[in-house]
Amino acid sequence: QVQLVESGGGLVQRGGSLRLSCLASGFTSSNGALAWFRQAPGKEREAVSCISNKDGSTMTSDAVRGRFTISRDNAKNTVYLQMNNLKPEDTGVYFCAADRTLVVQAMCLEADVWLHVDYWGKGIQVTVSE
Repeated sequence: QVQLVESGGGLVQRGGSLRLSCLASGFTSSNGALAWFRQAPGKEREAVSCISNKDGSTMTSDAVRGRFTISRDNAKNTVYLQMNNLKPEDTGVYFCAADRTLVVQAMCLEADVWLHVDYWGKGIQVTVSE
């Protein structure tokens, strides 16, 4: 049984940093990927960043590239999202996701990719104030 548990969210001022963690227990696929998505109030869920299970390659959305970094620690079954220089528009619920077949380079940033994700965490709130 796959369980994804996020931690590390909270309230931060503009320009601040947070690191999200996701403990991904039971996800042993050699293919596919782990990812972070986010959803702001009234908006559709969107991919933030993905990391491949196979080779560790990553994709990051244009909105956060250069500020956010995804990484993983395989020994701890944990994926991280380091978020620097946060902006109020980064506010939202952040979700950890796992998918057994997602091809990072081809699929991560597709608009509707979230509709096909296999597993989701419950989400964690990130709020960035002015």
